[in-house]
Amino acid sequence: MSKALRWLLSLVVLIGTMSAAGATAGAATAAEPAPGTDIKDRILAIPGMSLIEEKPYTGYRFFVLNYTQPVDHRHPGKGTFKQRITLLHKDTNRPTVMFTSGYNVNTTPRRSEPTAIIDGNQVSVEYRFFTPSRPEPADWSKLDIWQAASDQHRLFTALKKVYAKKWLTTGGSKGGMTATYYERFYPRDMDGVVAYVAPNDVRNNEDSAYDRFLAGVGTAECRTKLNNVQREALIRREQLAAIYTQYAADNGYTFTTVGSQDKAFEAVVLDYTWAFWQYSLLADCAAIPVAKTATDQQIWDSIDAISGFSFYTDQGLAPYTPYYYQAGTELGSPDIKQPHLKGLSRYGYQPPRNFVPRDIPMRFKPFVMDDVDHWVRNNAQRMMFVYGQNDPWGAEKFRVGKGARDSYVYVAPGANHGAGVGALVADQKAAATASILKWAGVAPATVQQDEAKAKRLTPYDAKLDKRDIEREPSLRP
Repeated sequence: MSKALRWLLSLVVLIGTMSAAGATAGAATAAEPAPGTDIKDRILAIPGMSLIEEKPYTGYRFFVLNYTQPVDHRHPGKGTFKQRITLLHKDTNRPTVMFTSGYNVNTTPRRSEPTAIIDGNQVSVEYRFFTPSRPEPADWSKLDIWQAASDQHRLFTALKKVYAKKWLTTGGSKGGMTATYYERFYPRDMDGVVAYVAPNDVRNNEDSAYDRFLAGVGTAECRTKLNNVQREALIRREQLAAIYTQYAADNGYTFTTVGSQDKAFEAVVLDYTWAFWQYSLLADCAAIPVAKTATDQQIWDSIDAISGFSFYTDQGLAPYTPYYYQAGTELGSPDIKQPHLKGLSRYGYQPPRNFVPRDIPMRFKPFVMDDVDHWVRNNAQRMMFVYGQNDPWGAEKFRVGKGARDSYVYVAPGANHGAGVGALVADQKAAATASILKWAGVAPATVQQDEAKAKRLTPYDAKLDKRDIEREPSLRP
């Protein structure tokens, strides 16, 4: 039965790919300016491309753009929307990196780690349905991983005429997932994939791996401190609820989507230990208060700083509706047990359905992630996955099997959700850097002879290389 379903899914993908290819061909028929034309003019000559603004940055040209995409790549004649992208232009003779966070695009010049390693151009893509890249009216059934991969494929096809050198794709967390899904559906587009901290929740109803991870991460002392703060917050529910009520009133927060302030309160508290390991380091445990002697305000402040009491309000959830919709229809989401809260928790870990407005229908498709996982294990070529040792999202990793070629899974010691190649142990860092340089076609002769000599081709730039870790409030990826 599983094989039959996988075959059916592959057939659907094939049919959709053929339809998207027709849309792509139709989008690239206009005459192109000569190669010597200014890069802005060459980009704006692409059908459907329009300029929002250009921002100066030394050594680069940086453009914020809109690109017109079909709402449905299977039926491109049934409406379009404008997808926001940015372009960090170095030189058309350099390789190019396609980056996405899986969420909104950052309109400040930034350089992903692979872009810095290869000294290349970078195209950053806003994920469909994240504002303002949302069709109007929004047909939420068109928000799925194949449609998003087809957005990237169509954009790549258009830009490849300008940036003809090799291409890599990358992203972190949901962006790492996005890069992986793009490779699964369009494996001939990219010359390499670097996916950071990408969750792989293959079985949505079997999440024991996350429970085992949280039971062993860090030190027993730190885990106990975190667990005690959670317990104490639920024990003092009435006192902290009074603080929450005033906090919500002061900020104009409401709780229609999640259902009640109490549900929002508990959701934030239950995210506390996960969020700590996702964004903090073991050394940060020293700042966690001792629960029994802490004041109500100290308990509130610690939880607010780590998991955030604004996150489950209507105002906090609204920007992330597309994520929760995908978590509840395809991506899956962890359901951790947290036995130390038994008898205190009223709702348990709440499902994504609780965080999406009820007028948006949702139905979970259980075989989508299984298909991706199976494909990566057996077909990955030039794919790299980088995880942080202490990041809960690494509890269920992507893995490469015997059918994979030139593909790797690395774990950075002690790292969190911001793990990167630079955090790997020395020999793995050199090997990973060498792979990225080779995939991009810019590995120096010394590196081709000895991977241990591999290093990034650009000097560090404090502004350009600033890591903007997508803080995914209460998301769970």
